[in-house]
Amino acid sequence: MTNPQVIEEITELKNRMENTLEAFKKELSGLRTSRASISLLDPVVVDMYGSRMPLSQVGTVNAPDAKMLTVQVWDKSAVKAVEKAITEAGLGLNPFAEGQLVRVPLPDLTQERRQELIKVAHKYAEAGRVRIRNVRRDGMEGLKEQLKKGVLSEDVHHNFGKDVQDLTDTYTQSIDGLLATKEREITQI
Repeated sequence: MTNPQVIEEITELKNRMENTLEAFKKELSGLRTSRASISLLDPVVVDMYGSRMPLSQVGTVNAPDAKMLTVQVWDKSAVKAVEKAITEAGLGLNPFAEGQLVRVPLPDLTQERRQELIKVAHKYAEAGRVRIRNVRRDGMEGLKEQLKKGVLSEDVHHNFGKDVQDLTDTYTQSIDGLLATKEREITQI
């Protein structure tokens, strides 16, 4: 016997876990490896016009080569704000402006910096695993409510609980796999 309400809830849990995995992938893409990636500047937020705006809303980010990022700033008056935002983003980058183009050279990664990046990646992974477990907890509480209301039998509750745990394990393993891949990228010379 399948319960449409429970199936819908499991689908919702899967969607929430998938969103968590996508957020984790985005966080990882912002961590620098040995090559330039425009996603490295995704966390940069620029203070201008009295508000905070993502860098992507103030200019176009490009990676002309493996050791350089550029930001073509749309408004000339925002160039200094963009430089300051990149410098203060905690990415260890020192941008410089040439007219409306902000160049961001990427220094070689030292072993110490690589270890720091790996620690940050582990922090992101743990936060992702916690979010996955929170989704599992929400799902299990929802199933428990349906059991109390008599919507589910004890056996069906147990089976769906196992499905929720399997889903949790799958997404946690995905996070661990992505973390291992990112570690290899960071440590490559």
